[in-house]
Amino acid sequence: MAAQLELVAGSYEQITFGFRVKTGENEWTAKADFTHHAHTASITAVAASERFVVTGSKDETIQLYDMKKRTEHGALLHHEGTITCLEFSGTSHLLSGGEDGLLCVWSTKTWECMKTIRAHKGHVTSLSVHPSGKLALSVGADNTLRTWNLISGRSAFIKNIKHNAHIVRWSPDGDRFVVVVNDKIDIYKLETASVTGTITNPKRISSVKFLNNSILVVAGDDETVRFCDMGKAKWVCEFKAHETRVKALDSLVVDDFCVLLTASNDGFIKMWKMHLKEELESPTLLGEVNTTARLTCLAVWRPSSVQPITDAPSETTTSEELARELAKKKRRIQETTEEVIVEDESKPKKKKKKKKNHGGKKSVKQ
Repeated sequence: MAAQLELVAGSYEQITFGFRVKTGENEWTAKADFTHHAHTASITAVAASERFVVTGSKDETIQLYDMKKRTEHGALLHHEGTITCLEFSGTSHLLSGGEDGLLCVWSTKTWECMKTIRAHKGHVTSLSVHPSGKLALSVGADNTLRTWNLISGRSAFIKNIKHNAHIVRWSPDGDRFVVVVNDKIDIYKLETASVTGTITNPKRISSVKFLNNSILVVAGDDETVRFCDMGKAKWVCEFKAHETRVKALDSLVVDDFCVLLTASNDGFIKMWKMHLKEELESPTLLGEVNTTARLTCLAVWRPSSVQPITDAPSETTTSEELARELAKKKRRIQETTEEVIVEDESKPKKKKKKKKNHGGKKSVKQ
């Protein structure tokens, strides 16, 4: 087995870390590949596509890294306030959310901000792109959950929630999603946009990750990582991962097992091996690396990581219609070619003073 991958983590100390991973049967080793100090404030978000890694910060910028050419690729300046969330849609678009309430769609070919939407009154706290690449969810400080049709560029539906949610995530098959409010996870079904189950974590939740359609892994303000069965809405396994709170999670499937990645305030990134079988067992440690920094976010970069997308759903207005349209489409791997058009649904769009500054390329410090 010779999986090519790299761990990328951000920190309170403004540093982005890159570690090249050497894989083995029972042991993985992570060797420092690069450190970069492009931000002037703590790093709040990181995302990876097949080619690029992007980081967001409290300094209001999004920094770009070309992982194939091993170079810095410039900075995106459009948001006013902290960048709160970043996520790629396939290989062609990047979505970003910020404290300014904006949701921005960027082309990864030109790195132009194609469209801007005033998504929430107050902060955009989290966003998630549907596996089809045609739909996105966002939650914000206005106590709303919003669904965006990325093809039509309009809000598909809006749901008021009682509290300010800080995490939203689609399941891998896209038929359900979770909304996290403090220590509580609400499980929603796409077809009805209704809660089908709720589970409570002992501590405030900092990160969640679907390992498959039925298992959600959860990290919070303690050293324990827990696994939730989505169908039963109950905890099925837990283990102590770090000495202090776990800040971020990611995962990947290699051969016949799953690798869970955890990052903590204790400075460690750890790689765990586990088998996703009916009776879950605590994972075994594959390897770890000490960054000596207070980590805030984590992503795994793989050059072959292509997300499956589908044909565009037709114009729809309800969650049930969206579910039916998406169910008709056969998922396949390809790069989306449709133009993404996103506009303010209620007010005329104001032109931003800041524009994208696509700086010249320069080598990332090794």
